[in-house]
Amino acid sequence: MRLKNIKHNNPVKTPFRRKIQPYIYLSPVMILMSLLLFLPIILVIGYSFYDNVLVTPESNWVGLENYKYVLSDKVFLTSIKNTVVFVVFNVVFHLLIGMTLALMVNVKCFGRKIKAGFRVIYMLPWMFNATVIAILWKLLLNPNGVVNYLLMNFNLVSGPVEWLSERSIVFWVLTFINIWAGYPFYMISILAGLQGISSDLYEAGQIDGASAVQRFFYITLPQLKPILISIAMLDFIWTTQNFSLIWLLTAGGPSHATEMMSTYVYKTAFTSYQYSRASAAAVIILLACVVLAIFYVKNQTKED
Repeated sequence: MRLKNIKHNNPVKTPFRRKIQPYIYLSPVMILMSLLLFLPIILVIGYSFYDNVLVTPESNWVGLENYKYVLSDKVFLTSIKNTVVFVVFNVVFHLLIGMTLALMVNVKCFGRKIKAGFRVIYMLPWMFNATVIAILWKLLLNPNGVVNYLLMNFNLVSGPVEWLSERSIVFWVLTFINIWAGYPFYMISILAGLQGISSDLYEAGQIDGASAVQRFFYITLPQLKPILISIAMLDFIWTTQNFSLIWLLTAGGPSHATEMMSTYVYKTAFTSYQYSRASAAAVIILLACVVLAIFYVKNQTKED
C-alpha cells in the first residue's frame, strides 16, 4: 500500500472586511450615541470647571470652585434632602402597592374578564404622561376642586385647603401623586414574576403544612427577589431624575419645599443663567446615578 501524503491545509484567514462588518453595522448607533449622549456629558463636565460659560465669549478656569459653591448652597442641600426622602418613600410605597395589587390580580378565584378589567383600571395612571397627570391633579386639588368639595361635605376640613401651595403639606401631596403615577410599573413586573413561579412549589409547601403567610415569605418572596431588586434600583434612578411632574405641579416651591436636585439644576441654568454651577450640580447627580447603575449592573450580572 502506498502511503498518501496528507497535506494539512492552513486555516483560511478571515478577510479584514468580514472582521469589521459587525462594527460597520453598529457604527450609525455608536455615532448617534456619541453625539447625543457622550458628547453632552463631556461638555457638561468641562463646563463645571469654568466660570461664565455660554454667557460671555471668554470663560475662566476655576477648578473646583463651582462644586464648592454648590455643595455649600443651602438650597442645594435642601434639594438633596428632599430628593432622598422623596425617592425612598416612592420606592417603598411603589413596592408595597405594586406587590399588593399584583397578588390581588393573580388570585385564581376571579375569571379572565374580571382580571383583565382590574388590570386596565390599575394600569390607567401609567397610560398618562406627566403633563396629563399634572393637569388632572391640579384640577382635583384646586381650592374649588373635587377633593376639597368632598372633604368639606363630609366635614373633614373646615374650609378649602391649598394642597399645592401650603408649605407644610405640599411635599407629601407631591410624593403621593408620584406614587400614584408610578405603581403600575411595579404591579406589571411583579405580576409577570408571580405567573412564572411554578405551582408545584406551592403544592409542596401546602402538603408540608405551610400556611399562606409562610408560603408567601418562603416561596413567593425568594422567587421574586431578583425582580424586586432590579425594579427597585431602576425606580431609584428614575425617581432621582424625575423633573417634569415636579416642575409642572410645584416648580420646586413654595419656598423650596419641594425643591429637588433636578429642579435646582434647571433653575440655576435657565433662571439664574449660572450654567457653570448648574453643570457642577448636574455632574454630582450624574455620579450618584452612576453609582446606582453600577449596583444595578452588578446585581444583574450576579443573577445571570
